[in-house]
Amino acid sequence: MRYRLIIFDWDGTLMDSEARIVDCMLAAARDTGLAELSRAAVRDIIGLGLPEAIDKLCPGIGAARAETLRQHYALRFRAADQTPLRFFPGVEQGIARLRAGRSTRLAVATGKSRRGLDRVFAANGSGAWFDASRTADETRSKPHPQMLEELLDETGVDVGDAVMVGDTEYDLDMARALGMDRIAVTYGVHEPRRLAACQPSFTAHAFPELIDWLHA
Repeated sequence: MRYRLIIFDWDGTLMDSEARIVDCMLAAARDTGLAELSRAAVRDIIGLGLPEAIDKLCPGIGAARAETLRQHYALRFRAADQTPLRFFPGVEQGIARLRAGRSTRLAVATGKSRRGLDRVFAANGSGAWFDASRTADETRSKPHPQMLEELLDETGVDVGDAVMVGDTEYDLDMARALGMDRIAVTYGVHEPRRLAACQPSFTAHAFPELIDWLHA
């Protein structure tokens, strides 16, 4: 195995949640009387913490309206969560292969809230896959590297023995700020050319391809 610690983004990397995130944000904007947002604009902010995402989507709307939008989005997403989302093809089998190597630890670094991540962990049992996790509401949002620094401290792994896997430039820039290796996956949110600009160590077009490279 190439690394002692593999850190995964969640939305767009492990779980196919793009459509739900976009639909819920568009609905929340309508709920709060904001100008119609484009699907492309909402796709672009997936991976950021919710306050940072709203600030980028709707600059200058003010703290009160931003909080109203946040609340409506959270309500929409919790309601939609009654229908479970699916992992991308090969994720469950790939994680099982990684966990079979006892020297490898797994973690999550996500723009989700702690409540949201714990909810999905409980719904599908995936929390047992990971040794540690960080969410945007308990540390700093991507692309700031603080959540990676905290995961390294918690697991006791040096930055040179860790890798970040993600589908956005926010994931990869966060790792690059620490000099951490990074792997891009192209089946998620950001276009391959944006990911390539972050100089990933490897680019995977499907999750099994990523697992094969990690085991090579």
